[in-house]
Amino acid sequence: MDKVFVTDLLARVRIGISEKERERPQDVLINVELETDLSQAGASDDLDDCIDYSRLTKDILALAEANQRKTLEAFAADILRICLSHPLASATRVRVEKTSAVRFTKATGVEIYRVKE
Repeated sequence: MDKVFVTDLLARVRIGISEKERERPQDVLINVELETDLSQAGASDDLDDCIDYSRLTKDILALAEANQRKTLEAFAADILRICLSHPLASATRVRVEKTSAVRFTKATGVEIYRVKE
């Protein structure tokens, strides 16, 4: 299966369980992969046959800015729903990492994968 991906999208997100964590936005890295068939897009060279990763990125950043979720799991699931809402996406992998949540780590986070039903 072919893939469209966005790597290391940096977003500022208010997220966390405690009020202290939610006081100010935190840096979060977002990675997404959308499985799709790129054969039509490759033949036509037409954006209508593609997953527009610029639009996808804007939608994810808008979600991050408006985020009301406490957990990375719920936030990642929201991103996944955006990705799977695209008619050309057949499956999606979302990885979300907090870069400053746990001392002595580069990042901690979650990764989820779902196939469109």
